[in-house]
Amino acid sequence: MEKIWAEVDNYLGDLLAPHDPGLAHAIESNRKEGLPSIDVPALLGKFLDVMIRLSGARRVLEIGTLGAYSTIWMARAVPEGGRVITLELEPRHAEIARANLEVAGVADRVEIRIGAALDSLRGLHREGSPPFDLIFIDADKQSMPEYLEWSMKLSHPGTVIIGDNVVRDGKVVDSKTEDPHVRGVQRFLELTAANPRLSATAVPTVGARGYDGFAIAVVLK
Repeated sequence: MEKIWAEVDNYLGDLLAPHDPGLAHAIESNRKEGLPSIDVPALLGKFLDVMIRLSGARRVLEIGTLGAYSTIWMARAVPEGGRVITLELEPRHAEIARANLEVAGVADRVEIRIGAALDSLRGLHREGSPPFDLIFIDADKQSMPEYLEWSMKLSHPGTVIIGDNVVRDGKVVDSKTEDPHVRGVQRFLELTAANPRLSATAVPTVGARGYDGFAIAVVLK
């Protein structure tokens, strides 16, 4: 089954989310620089693009930059005058990301903030940042509950919130797990489900990287 999952993933990705030189450069640069091989799949990158265009998002917040592969997808999708703010813990990752954004031609619409994501989120709130139209959470999973809390503070009715990697090869259903990443995801999903301000669902996925999925919610009020 994993073989056919990968084949279908590659088929759909090549057909619907093909790489151009900017995206291809980002993937190759990240590989050469030794970044963790955890960039979003091409189909999820294109999904983020489509969601931004569907929602008309002009202000996008990304929690977890890595080498900016997903950032490129989102920056290309925002309309003229739009902005992506992306949060990255590691200065070296941010340096690689900046170079990738330059090659892709979208550096002018992206701001990278370096430091612990929770500190950056507090900083945005303290600065009185205007609310974001779409928020993509793709950083350390044990902190996802806190990322959701701050996302709610930085949102408005209609904001789309997407949390990646919520299935974890099926480990999300293990009620006795001691894995902090899985527990973080479980708490994130529980908080999302219990929040009356959110309407949410989750989409399990299979593909070249195995069994995973993402959660997506819209802020109601």
